[in-house]
Amino acid sequence: MPKWGETILGIAFKLGPGGKGSNQAVAAARLNSDVRLITKLGRDAFGEMAKSFYRQQGMSLDSIYEDPEEGSGTATIVVDDQTRENAIVVVQGACRCLTVSEVEAARQEIVTSDIFLTQLELPIPPTIRGIEIAHEAGVPVILNPAPALPLPKEIFQKVDYLTPNESEALGLISEKSMSEFRDVERLADRLIALGVPNVVLTLGEKGAFVKGPSVCRCIPAFQCGDVVETTGAGDAFAGGFAVALAEKKSLEAATVYGCAVAGISVTRPGTAPSMPTREEVDLLVASRTSNSPPSPRLV
Repeated sequence: MPKWGETILGIAFKLGPGGKGSNQAVAAARLNSDVRLITKLGRDAFGEMAKSFYRQQGMSLDSIYEDPEEGSGTATIVVDDQTRENAIVVVQGACRCLTVSEVEAARQEIVTSDIFLTQLELPIPPTIRGIEIAHEAGVPVILNPAPALPLPKEIFQKVDYLTPNESEALGLISEKSMSEFRDVERLADRLIALGVPNVVLTLGEKGAFVKGPSVCRCIPAFQCGDVVETTGAGDAFAGGFAVALAEKKSLEAATVYGCAVAGISVTRPGTAPSMPTREEVDLLVASRTSNSPPSPRLV
């Protein structure tokens, strides 16, 4: 990685669709779900690229708005060729111009859905309004709190499933390290105390820890081959998790499904283009169900 003021040579450059909400929507669409994405793009080449890609995935463009002045949101991702770790700089662009009234205009899309999934790369007011509309209509809400941002405490009572990674979880409870917590269950308990009934902590190569009224255990990650790129793994999990819940799978089964989607995605380059198909994921989940031993309860 370059230091400030330093120039180094890279190995490759790739351009493609991304963004947390976009990646999650594509992951769900590739699992044969009817996906409606609410977002805002610029009237530029990136916006056209995104819309073309969404059409290829069979996604609706009905609630994708355009901003005539702002460019489409971008993320610059630098990947370490040795460790496969990444660093990301996001410029929200047109996304930051999404309004509460535009979310209201998509109300019918929200209230007729089986699940409402959101993250925090959009402005907070329209994001909160989307959560409120879904909650009022009885539509289960998944909040992937990424990037980690301060939220009104009352909003957590309208979220059914919270899916942070460890650093995002610590940010939500204003802690800086895991030193206070002997295990991830204590961390999950702190999040549940915010008013969320179900918490899934994504743990990277360790899998995920899930806690709800009837389940408390660690779900191990799927090892699907050499890791090529971890960028977008959390989004892959979120898309798979949402699809499984929409199909009325249990919280535990939905977490397994999300881990399977993420496990395949990291063996491929890119973010949205790395998302697997329904057939690939179903086959992987079936192989674990028939062969794998029980996982430990805690990590």
